[in-house]
Amino acid sequence: MFGDHYIERENGETIFSVDPRPIKFGIGACQELAYELKRLGMSHVAIFTDAITVELAPCSLALQSLDEAGIRYQVYSNTRVEPTDRSFADATQFLGSNDFDGLVSIGGGSVIDTAKAANLLHKYPADLLDYVNKPIGKGKPVPGKLMPHIACPTTSGTGSESTGVAVFDLVDQHVKTGISSALMKPDMGIIDPSFTWALPPLVTAATGFDVLTHAIESYTAVPFTKRKKKSDPALRPPYQGANPHSDSGSLEAVRLASQYLLRSVNSPHDKEARSAMMYAATLAGISFGNAGVHVPHGMSYSVAGMIRDYYPEGWPQDHSMCPHGISVVVNAPAAFRFTGQAMPERHWQAAQALGADMTGVTPDRGGDAVAQRLVDLMRACGIPNGLSALNYTEADIPGLVDGAYKQQRLLVNSPREVTKADLADLYRDAMSYW
Repeated sequence: MFGDHYIERENGETIFSVDPRPIKFGIGACQELAYELKRLGMSHVAIFTDAITVELAPCSLALQSLDEAGIRYQVYSNTRVEPTDRSFADATQFLGSNDFDGLVSIGGGSVIDTAKAANLLHKYPADLLDYVNKPIGKGKPVPGKLMPHIACPTTSGTGSESTGVAVFDLVDQHVKTGISSALMKPDMGIIDPSFTWALPPLVTAATGFDVLTHAIESYTAVPFTKRKKKSDPALRPPYQGANPHSDSGSLEAVRLASQYLLRSVNSPHDKEARSAMMYAATLAGISFGNAGVHVPHGMSYSVAGMIRDYYPEGWPQDHSMCPHGISVVVNAPAAFRFTGQAMPERHWQAAQALGADMTGVTPDRGGDAVAQRLVDLMRACGIPNGLSALNYTEADIPGLVDGAYKQQRLLVNSPREVTKADLADLYRDAMSYW
């Protein structure tokens, strides 16, 4: 379509679709929440947040705007960081406790995903696994439109305000999985960088690396033209593969994050850096929500699901957990060395946008350049040194592989086929980097 990367292929897809939602971005945007709720016809809303965010000044200002506008609301602040099937059930019960006509989520990806899942399960009750992606669940489609939902992200990372994906831990199976449907996308994102002023360094770093991996994965995903053409447009997956629309946003997100991530970690009061990271997260969310992610995210689900005795600084200490951005980036250098062999020029371009030293780096070494630049940034930002720093050992690799191989929704987006043997090698390579 636009150059050799998107050349038409026999029986290949020739169409990609873009289904964006409106966003409002800027410092103080949260104070216009009431205006947007009224514009969408909501008068009694469920507010999903968490115990920390509800105490922050921007959240108070958002709720104050509702009070002044006479909009009724009830607050659910029991959202679990890194939600589970059980916490989704509790949130769904709350949503059914009153006659709400819409939802607001104010928080990170865990909060926004919880609101999406509760919205679905309240509107169309079913066993959660009915909607979960195959092969873990039945992969049934979302039946129809949900209640209106405005998402207000408070971290610069997940991009969940722009996607139709809700991710959670399936407790009994010790694996992370998700539900994916364009019908689950929030109707609007209100993105206020002032929420990030209070984020501690490791939280800023982890969510920032989620931005980078989102953007690099979507840029290096299999081209949409290599996906098999669907006989029914309704069967076209939300993650369609790299396409011209997603490419521009992905590369710009990489450039912004590479420039501002370390500044935002080291200087919490650097409003320019934190605003730039928030915008990079939005760009990456729009891009990967359309193109999809692949190997690093596929590997991350079992890393998060099998975690034990890890209590990262800056997160709740009441349960062992691996924050999403960390569970992704600890795999990323190994994964990009692997995928770079299938699409070296794309990885070379990503490395250049990432700010890697490209002196003498030939196009066939693009994956290696991405990996090395990520390792350097990880060290500078205080990210754990690979899986071993998360208390994983060689003995855990079979379990990690089994969990990751179930993430076919993501792995099919890889530019290079991924076998179980490949995953075992990748987890082994990801044990430590320095």
